[in-house]
Amino acid sequence: MKASKAIGRPTTLVLIRHAESARNKVKKGNVYFPDEESRAGLRGIPDHLIRLTDHGYIQASQAGPELKKLVGVPDYIYHSGYMRTVQTMNGILEAYSSKELGKIRIRSNPFIRERDPGHAYDMTDAEVKKHFPYLAEYWKTFGCFFARPPGGESLADVCKRVYLFLNMLFRDRSGKTIVVVTHCGTIRCFRFLLEHWDYKRALSWPDGKSPKNCGMTIYRYDKTETRLVLKEYDRVSGE
Repeated sequence: MKASKAIGRPTTLVLIRHAESARNKVKKGNVYFPDEESRAGLRGIPDHLIRLTDHGYIQASQAGPELKKLVGVPDYIYHSGYMRTVQTMNGILEAYSSKELGKIRIRSNPFIRERDPGHAYDMTDAEVKKHFPYLAEYWKTFGCFFARPPGGESLADVCKRVYLFLNMLFRDRSGKTIVVVTHCGTIRCFRFLLEHWDYKRALSWPDGKSPKNCGMTIYRYDKTETRLVLKEYDRVSGE
């Protein structure tokens, strides 16, 4: 116990983006709904209640054996409390026996939720241009790390709560294996803090580097550097 306390960090930290959600599928990478047809089945469902697609369930169940191979039985699994992260976690946990599940402590933490999308959450591209005509120029000026959606959060805002979450892990989960099931933007904030990115690096994902659904980003504690060091980014089962 004394040795693990001296580390001051988890020995392993795995960040997993949730599996494919219903909004992921219909928005196809767009910030807002492309049109009224794509929005029709999801309008009025708040972000924390968005569910996985059938394909998302398959992704989650396939991720479980991969995680088990990589880290064995984790000490803690954290999720954001959003439906899609809970369902992803449940799919992953299918890979573990009842005995193994008895060793895993599951926690919900709102500090690792997705960025608050604000008032334009349910809007189409055309509606955003109509109601927030200044937004494109504002976004271009400040970039997506600092810019806030109307009524929502910037990624810089999200970093504040991810910082508090990490401090909790460093204080209370020293020497442990931790899995965090979270969201795309939140993973960027974890990387910003853990890898000491500057603002230029944080402004956008490089082309093709946005986390895939159920992609696993793995950090291990490095005794020489006395910190968590990135070992693998966005590993997906079967790739």
